[in-house]
Amino acid sequence: MLETKDLILDKAKFSDWEGMYLNVWSHPESARYMLWRVTTSESDAKVRIQKTIEYQKDHDTYIVYKKADGEPIGFAGVEQLAPAVYGETGICLGPAYVGKGFGKQILRALILYCKENFGATEFLYSTREKNVLSNRLAVSQGFTLISSEQKIDSRDAQPYNLLKYSIKL
Repeated sequence: MLETKDLILDKAKFSDWEGMYLNVWSHPESARYMLWRVTTSESDAKVRIQKTIEYQKDHDTYIVYKKADGEPIGFAGVEQLAPAVYGETGICLGPAYVGKGFGKQILRALILYCKENFGATEFLYSTREKNVLSNRLAVSQGFTLISSEQKIDSRDAQPYNLLKYSIKL
């Protein structure tokens, strides 16, 4: 479990299906810059949370909860990319929770987690070029742009530029 001023990042529970469905998974704007598809029914959300729980057993990924009321409002994770180099595996918040400083809290918590627990000396952050808020987040936290790579979205076969940022810890 990771904790910030306003948030808790923890492993999913089956009861999170409804909050994740209502707050995140059912919103096209949440999926816009991600590699997942919108969840369109409660039954699909229940299956999705079960898959999330299984995936989280072997991966450093978390559901993001508001500390005040325990409401699930997003997800985030990290992975090792090379010795002492870690990166986020996606930070996603429901549309009602964007622009409130939660992304900064999540990113800082993930960086600190990797530094303190794994001795990370570098942290990488990737985002699509058109995701203006995500790019602003990287720059605001001191990241430096290190590369741009043309990719194809597996959902709609549309090209996009993936920007990669780095920060030395």
